Amino acid sequence: MTHDWLPALAELRDKSVPCVLITVMAAKGSTPREAGTKMVVTADKQFGTIGGGNLEFQAIDEARKLLAAAASTAKTKSYPLGPALAQCCGGAVTVFLEPFIPSGKTLLLFGAGHVGREVVKVLEGLPVKIRWVDERAEEFPVELPQNCEKIVTARPVAKLQDISANTYIVVMTHSHQLDFEIVKEALKKGSFAYLGLIGSDTKAARFRKRLRDAGLDASRLTCPIGIEGVNGKHPREIAVSVAAELLQLGLTQTAATKREEDDCHGQRAKG
Repeated sequence: MTHDWLPALAELRDKSVPCVLITVMAAKGSTPREAGTKMVVTADKQFGTIGGGNLEFQAIDEARKLLAAAASTAKTKSYPLGPALAQCCGGAVTVFLEPFIPSGKTLLLFGAGHVGREVVKVLEGLPVKIRWVDERAEEFPVELPQNCEKIVTARPVAKLQDISANTYIVVMTHSHQLDFEIVKEALKKGSFAYLGLIGSDTKAARFRKRLRDAGLDASRLTCPIGIEGVNGKHPREIAVSVAAELLQLGLTQTAATKREEDDCHGQRAKG
């Protein structure tokens, strides 16, 4: 891990490590560092500096309170230097604390075809880890978003071994038989947040019959996928519709975000 804040922030976000970016927004009078200075703080580490001393200690403490609460809302904090912080500068500093809290959720995407590539583009930069699986290395783009892991394997089904209640599975491979094997294995595992399969109503009916014949709960399979009312056939249109459905189902929602939404709903109900 680097000591510089910018590479550290990129690495922490790539590894889904919760952190807070601290930025000096304003520096008046005599201060340790100028406006624009940044540092990154995790639960047990720090990268970069906003000048050291009690100012930095207080800002780090505030950042770790945000991490402990899994807060997703940024916060501004002002610190008068001098006697209050036992620093001789005598100026005043305002810092902006911006939490980056991963959702802890994973999108397991099978298929690197046209629609799969568009799904990854649409979800780029969002707080979700994408594990992108295909047998064909040549189908993947040269550059991938930071939140995306490329997995080239001759046994895509084996990548279901580590799924959990925080895994969202989307199946759109080049083979109907492979689609079926993936869906069948996912239902056998049983633990996932969502299982979606690209396809028509006819494909859905055929798959559900085969799954029921195999003694599996076909009702847990979503097919077709995407939100209602978006009927375009362009890969980007399909991808936007699928991404919207995943977001509606909480793909990027953290526990803190849900608490905030519940609080807002409660306030509206009281009003």
